[in-house]
Amino acid sequence: MIRSFIRYLRGYVKVRAEGFSPERFLNICSCHQILIWGLCPAGKGYEMYMSVRDFRRLKPLARKTHTKIILSGRYGLPFFLFRYRKRRAFFIGAVLCVALLKTYSLFIWDIHFEGNNRWPDETLAEYLRCEGVSPFMLKSDVDCPGIVKSIRKEYNDIVWVSASIDGSRLKIQIKENEDVLLQEDAWASEKGTPTDLVASSDGVITSIVTRSGVPQVHIGDRVEAGDILVLGRVDVVDDSGEVTGYQYQRADADIFADTTMEYCDELSLAYEEKVYDGRKKYQPYIRFGDVTVSIGSTSGKYEHSELFSEERQLKVGENFYLPVSVGMKTARPYTFEEKKYSRDEARELLSSRFSRFCDELAEKGIQIKGNNVKIHLYADSARAEGTLFLNERITEEADTEILTIERKETDESVGTDD
Repeated sequence: MIRSFIRYLRGYVKVRAEGFSPERFLNICSCHQILIWGLCPAGKGYEMYMSVRDFRRLKPLARKTHTKIILSGRYGLPFFLFRYRKRRAFFIGAVLCVALLKTYSLFIWDIHFEGNNRWPDETLAEYLRCEGVSPFMLKSDVDCPGIVKSIRKEYNDIVWVSASIDGSRLKIQIKENEDVLLQEDAWASEKGTPTDLVASSDGVITSIVTRSGVPQVHIGDRVEAGDILVLGRVDVVDDSGEVTGYQYQRADADIFADTTMEYCDELSLAYEEKVYDGRKKYQPYIRFGDVTVSIGSTSGKYEHSELFSEERQLKVGENFYLPVSVGMKTARPYTFEEKKYSRDEARELLSSRFSRFCDELAEKGIQIKGNNVKIHLYADSARAEGTLFLNERITEEADTEILTIERKETDESVGTDD
């Protein structure tokens, strides 16, 4: 590969040797250390490649061996430049292109974040922008160690940061502390506003595990929505059992209860279905920063259409991203066609909706113990309705009532002598 590139830079030619004894000509070339390659028979002679410098040494050798040398091709950069020497605009454009690429390589065109879950890219990018780090800045002005220290200082839940420059992209890798949320919740439990746990719905208590607060219910108790389950106020009593004060905290407990939920899902048998006619309308565009240049339009004489867009940022090599993106907008027109579900189709659709609803409840940690949901079919509609019997967590927070104790001061009587 390197040898071919060097040959291209220096230039080489393709020649054909014909005559009484071309083999003798080849032997003499070897004796004079003339390098040839790509040797192959051609008619009454041979074709081969050699450098321009060696080609200029062939004249005495050809005369000595009575060989005819025919030049059949010129290749390489010198011949290319000579062939297009009058096309100044092409060479000026090539030089400008190289100069622009060199200029672009001096800037950061994109900031890429990895490993961030709690903090979105927009938030981190806005913070870096306030710190003077943003796209279109010089690479020489990027202080990677400073960026790492700044992010670590600003966000306490980020335990590890790495900043590096890959081509024209500033790559920032982040490792967040997964225990921070738990620590914040624990701190809020100790320092935050005192709260009670109240019932979010009616039900019968089946399980209770209290971590803080005073439980007000037991297993088997029936509660209604709004009833206090765990009190965040703890009485402080003296030796005689009299309440002398209160301690407040955030109540914390896992309380599950058997509850019921009414389910109803109605479906109209008549519906409209999209019908595509196979036509598509394309609109290519180029985006440079905030400026977008498009060719054509996706709007047409059709009433309904779906619009899709695909965009890709251009790059040179693996990491040199250019500030240019190319994309394509595609419009697919469609019309509506009136259709009607059959009884079996309506029953199957309502059943699938109910199964999906049950799966969503299970993802939320709600256990379905049973149901009596039934499907009823009518002339123009179908309905699935019934009751779900659930076991779920029914706690929600409510502010604790703050009480004060009135202290009575006793008067001391002073005795006097008569």
